[in-house]
Amino acid sequence: MDTQTQQLMRKVPSVDALLRAPELEPLAAEYGRGLVADSIRAAAEEVRQHLLAEPPAEIEEETIRERIMKGAKQRLDAVIKPHYRRAVNAAGIILHTGLGRAVLPAKALEQIQATLRGYSLLQVDRATGKRSRRDERIEWLLQQLTGAEAATVVNNNAAATAIVLNTVAKGKEVIVSRGQLVEIGGSFRLPDVMAFSGARLVEVGTTNKTHARDYENAITENTTAILRVHPSNYKIEGFSSEVPLDALVEIAQKHHLVMIDDVGAGALVDFSQFGFEPEPTLPDSIHQGADIVTSSADKLIGASQGGIILGRKTLIDAVRKNQFARIVRVGKLTLATLEATLKLFLDESVALREVPTLQMLRRSAEEIRRRAEKLAAEIRDRSSGAKVTTESGFSQMGSGSLPTQNLATTLVAIAPAAMSADSLARHLRLHETPVFARIQNDRVLIDPRTLQDGDDAIIVEAVAAALATNE
Repeated sequence: MDTQTQQLMRKVPSVDALLRAPELEPLAAEYGRGLVADSIRAAAEEVRQHLLAEPPAEIEEETIRERIMKGAKQRLDAVIKPHYRRAVNAAGIILHTGLGRAVLPAKALEQIQATLRGYSLLQVDRATGKRSRRDERIEWLLQQLTGAEAATVVNNNAAATAIVLNTVAKGKEVIVSRGQLVEIGGSFRLPDVMAFSGARLVEVGTTNKTHARDYENAITENTTAILRVHPSNYKIEGFSSEVPLDALVEIAQKHHLVMIDDVGAGALVDFSQFGFEPEPTLPDSIHQGADIVTSSADKLIGASQGGIILGRKTLIDAVRKNQFARIVRVGKLTLATLEATLKLFLDESVALREVPTLQMLRRSAEEIRRRAEKLAAEIRDRSSGAKVTTESGFSQMGSGSLPTQNLATTLVAIAPAAMSADSLARHLRLHETPVFARIQNDRVLIDPRTLQDGDDAIIVEAVAAALATNE
């Protein structure tokens, strides 16, 4: 290392000297000296390598110090600030998988907070003091809401399907229509889930048409169940048909088979009242005679992620005794959230008013239009360098629910002048509170349908900050 480089390196302050800086002392006291020291050390090394790669003709020691301090604070922020934090869903996708799917009801948040304050009643009987079942309360609520003999809950619907198949059909044949061999998010496919469960898949029918006789002809001495899978993330239209559940139940009962109905997204209310095409509900499936029913807890129900299993008591008891049950069981947060959400459905009018998923579905076109126009005006007042207009568009349910069924909405369209729409959208995502929007025809689109209280102000601030970088 030559003399000039040595002199340059001497200007890099030591970690100990920077740790004593007044602006870092409070951070070291709160988060630990070791964490702050590691951040300084990494930032100093980055600055040192940059100076060695591109030695400046002249640089002040204070400038080097400022660069290191800035880098150290950025690293500390990345470690200290929560990764899983609030975001603004301006994309108009009500159940946005990347953004946590269902927004939890206020009652659920209150119950979570109460549960987290200390120990909680999870798995003990208050009267006897002995160990109890952790799903007892959830079972009672689902019995009231669906008419099922028994119920339990696991950590998601894929787990629910897998443990049901493993319980009733391990080493046995299960008949499924080819048109129902779904693939869900993350490339998880029903045939793979069935193989994992130990059940043997028997495909019947064709992609677009399956008849009752296809099921009848496929039954052998090794057949133990019929599985119907509701295609909640796609739709086959045109020259197509599937055997209705009541007919499948009749076939299953005739041949002493278990009728399993995987309704996917799941619903406790009739979604046709919102203008959607009819969707199977959990009560419908039970009333039509399905022996065991599975669904998600977090999609059309609007709770936290979970998998609901309903049906005949003997089958639910067998699922509980399965060794996989402990692997896929849920904890106190899921149970508290699900309990608080399901209680709202005891009175449908209360659920429609209190469950955010249902609130967003029910927002009127006029309410959304007014909010879009107000938001567009506020963005124009705070920002220049972009054309801001409103236009008609569509929202979606998302997360594999109610496929091909769109909801009319009014969009705020932002066409930036000095940057691309991709760049603006990236700035919005990197805002202190991330804002996620759509991009179409080199414009950023904001859908008010999925905005929560307080989101409008965040969007206005984020857009203004983003456009200012190129103004």
